[in-house]
Parts: sequence; C-alpha cells; structure tokens
Amino acid sequence: MPQFFPPITVSTATLVLDLLGTFVFALSGAVSGVKHRLDIFGVLALSFAAANVGGITRDLLIGAVPPPGIADWRYIAVALAAGLLTFYGGAVIERLWNSVLLFDAVGLGLFAVTGASKALAYHLPPLTAVLLGVLTGVGGGMARDILVSEVPVVLRADLYAVAALAGAAVVVTGRALGLAGDVASVIGAALCIGVRIMAMRRHWQLPVARPRGGA
Repeated sequence: MPQFFPPITVSTATLVLDLLGTFVFALSGAVSGVKHRLDIFGVLALSFAAANVGGITRDLLIGAVPPPGIADWRYIAVALAAGLLTFYGGAVIERLWNSVLLFDAVGLGLFAVTGASKALAYHLPPLTAVLLGVLTGVGGGMARDILVSEVPVVLRADLYAVAALAGAAVVVTGRALGLAGDVASVIGAALCIGVRIMAMRRHWQLPVARPRGGA
C-alpha cells in the first residue's frame, strides 16, 4: 500500500508563485491552442493541461492528494481565465515577443521553485526535491506539446530542463544554508527564467544527437 503524507500547509508566497506559474503556463498552452486553430474547448483544455499537469504529477508522487490542480478551485479558475483571455484577446497576446516561449520561460521558473519548495515542505530529501522541481516545471509544457503533436520543448529547446534544474537547486541549497524560503524561491525563479531567456536569445544548448553518415 502506498504511504501518503498528511496534508501540509505551504507558505503564502509559495501559493502565490504557484498560482502565478499556473496563469503564465496556462497562457502558453492557450496561445499554442490558438496558433493551432483549436476551438474554444481545445484552447481551454490545452490551457488547463499546460498549467496543471506538472503540479498534479508532483502531488501524486509526494502523496499530496487530492492534488490542488483538480481540488482547489483557484487553480482551475486561473487556468480557465487565462484560456478565455487568450481565446478572446489573442491578437493582443500574439503581439508580445515570442509569446509562447516567453510565458513558458516564466512558468518554468515559477513551477521549478514551487515544486522544490513543496517537496521540501513534505520532508523529502534534497535530491528528490530538486527532481520534483524539474518535473513540476517541465510537465505542463510536455503535456501541451504532446496534445498538439509536437516534440516536447524539454527534449529540443535551449537549456530548458537545465534551467529548471538550476532554479530548483537554488531553492534546495538556500534552505540547506538557512536562507529564508521566500528569498530562495525568488532567487531560484529569477535564475531559471534568466537562464532560459538568455539561452533562447543566444541559442545556448546542450550537444545535439547527430545521425551517423549514411544511416
């Protein structure tokens, strides 16, 4: 039988960052849906998946059930609001610089730190907390891309998972050094977002697999 942890109250700052991450990831999902000319249900479904799949997966793994992504009306409302905003105001959102990738970078940073923070709140080991932070950050984007039949960004983008890893590691390291949790989260999120945006601008990336000649 799986062992579930009792519910634990996370800090207000972690909740705020989580909801903000939910909103911007939902925007990235909705913008992707609009670009693929989905109907309103498809846009909202993509918005919800991008916003909540990573967090739901994390919560199931740590035993935080039922996951807030489906049990807390705020997460659902924020995701749907972002979807509706994009569906009816897509022209404005599309004018933003490289909107999907920009929203995705912000969501990645916010979710990476909140994922790691929540894992630490459930007294999980540091390495596990880092990995769950990465999972929280990349899970929604993977769901979004798979639903529109694209190779997930995490498998092809410039320093995507590495940026999430850096942000989550800052949170865990900061806590170990006695840094205030909220301060560590802000620093970690800023580092993750900064690395991701710089990687997009300067095309930093890990080595890419090359097929052998004649293969």
